[in-house]
Amino acid sequence: MTALVELDGVSHSYGGPFVLDHVHLIIEEPSFLGVIGPSGSGKTTLLRLVLGNLRPTRGAVRRRSDLRIAYVPQVETVNWNFPITASEVVLMAGASKWYRPRATESERRRMSELLEQLGLGGFENRHIRELSGGQQQRVFLARALYSDPELLVLDEPTSGVDVRTRHEVVHLLTDLHRNGTSVVLSTHDINGLAAHLPIIACVNRELIAVGTPIEVLTPAVLERTYGAPMKVLEHGGMLLVTDSPMGLA
Repeated sequence: MTALVELDGVSHSYGGPFVLDHVHLIIEEPSFLGVIGPSGSGKTTLLRLVLGNLRPTRGAVRRRSDLRIAYVPQVETVNWNFPITASEVVLMAGASKWYRPRATESERRRMSELLEQLGLGGFENRHIRELSGGQQQRVFLARALYSDPELLVLDEPTSGVDVRTRHEVVHLLTDLHRNGTSVVLSTHDINGLAAHLPIIACVNRELIAVGTPIEVLTPAVLERTYGAPMKVLEHGGMLLVTDSPMGLA
């Protein structure tokens, strides 16, 4: 396997206590990694370090020199009233070329192909505010895929979406991974998303554990990660995590 990104003893502080401390993590090709942990545990900081948007306070982050990385932000951070269409969002991936008054024919063809691939054919001129939550997420996924990334990084891709949209996103990411794209995402959704991923990293200021769901979704690891007792049950061949017996109701 080829290492795409390696975090070697990485710690990071925003001026106070370390939000991540002495993290060792290798993202190999191909990877499909979910990062879980409570709010404030350092998940987004970890993603920003992988992307290169942050420099570590200590340690080193090494990326393959020619690595193509793309990022999909949390949809909650988007201003949905900004006057922009689905096609314009995707074409923003070539923002350095926006000094031209119009996109080229090849750029528009690439945009249309991506929207069609993601089930948004015919939505090119639709204002992003008029799209459903799942459609909005797919538009930003199309923008990330515009540059044909080898590593796709997503921050909470299923946050605030309904169950149907969550399944759509999971299937899209699974298909991308099968076609050779490495995927790293953060999520609060243990049962709906993380339990379906090949590899999970549990983070709470430090890297608690990395492994398959069966290896890391254990009461001991989850209590260290979330700071509270949690139960793990198996149902229909799937793991279910709850903090109390009533949590499955």
